[in-house]
Amino acid sequence: MNVSAFLESLSSQATATFPPQTSAVAQAVLQGLSANPKYLPSWLFYDAEGSRLFEAITRLPEYYLTHLEQSIFVRHAECMIAVAAGLKREHLSVLELGAGSASKTIILLRALIARQGRVTYIPVDVSEAALQWARRNVHSALPEVQVQPIRSEFTHERSLHLPEKDRKLALYIGSSIGNFDSAEAVELLRWLRAQLKHGDALLLGTDMVKPVPPMLAAYNDAAGITAAFNKNILVRINRELGANFAVEAFQHRAIWNPAESRIEMHLDSTRNQTVHVAALNRSFDFRAGESIHTENSRKFTLESVEEILEKSGFELERSWFDENFWFGVHLARAVETAAMPDEDAEEQAA
Repeated sequence: MNVSAFLESLSSQATATFPPQTSAVAQAVLQGLSANPKYLPSWLFYDAEGSRLFEAITRLPEYYLTHLEQSIFVRHAECMIAVAAGLKREHLSVLELGAGSASKTIILLRALIARQGRVTYIPVDVSEAALQWARRNVHSALPEVQVQPIRSEFTHERSLHLPEKDRKLALYIGSSIGNFDSAEAVELLRWLRAQLKHGDALLLGTDMVKPVPPMLAAYNDAAGITAAFNKNILVRINRELGANFAVEAFQHRAIWNPAESRIEMHLDSTRNQTVHVAALNRSFDFRAGESIHTENSRKFTLESVEEILEKSGFELERSWFDENFWFGVHLARAVETAAMPDEDAEEQAA
């Protein structure tokens, strides 16, 4: 029985107990915990508490990604906006996937206001709490910006309806694209390209390959906030699906996978145990030491950035880096969709 059929077969009592909005969570949990090895998709992190914990992570001294990217925006925001607007100096609205609190985005919005006056900002996030933070932060700093938030599970449901006006500058920053493997990243960016018009621009943030110790430290902070963030995914499943995960019986672990050029986050079971998920009417066995793979954070080279952009229907125009080339922000232009590479044709040719 496939996942969809199993979910449809759940008892009426479970359906009555757990509201319809849990269905996507239930399907993800069923699919991930039934797999070998077990995994959970990283979008499950971002309930209200997960969003709060992630914002705390971005302020940690070990988490270099945020402050490096912010420093790049501070130095180059005006140039980024000028390149995005192009020779015709077109009026831009800003679309941001995974907006979070929009703290870095405010730097770009301020530069855009200085250039064109009015600005429409469309933050998109899976978390309603994050969208409210973004709205409050932007209104407080830049009351002249018109904020049009959209709640969307865009990383897996691909649902988004954009207003048809202005040229768009799309943002996918914070190296969120690193949460996906190469094929998934291309799929997501192709979907984003389909929401844009030829000539629209994309600013993509990527964490670059660097020495391993600072990368590992960013996901193993001394305060334990990343561990709490990782374990909160189990707290969410307990709350929303009536599971009985003993959160203290799982241990946070982050490792460097050189073959995939990525940091991986795992939750390791510290004992043999069985977890019941009431909304699924299913139990899942864990061996001592068995892992749930919860997140990837791929680290890029400039060549790998250019490759995923090209396959997704974008052409890289310019990149900006911090002084050590630890983090990059890349501006790409949406090309004619007819020019997008056909992966199926490429595979057949190979």
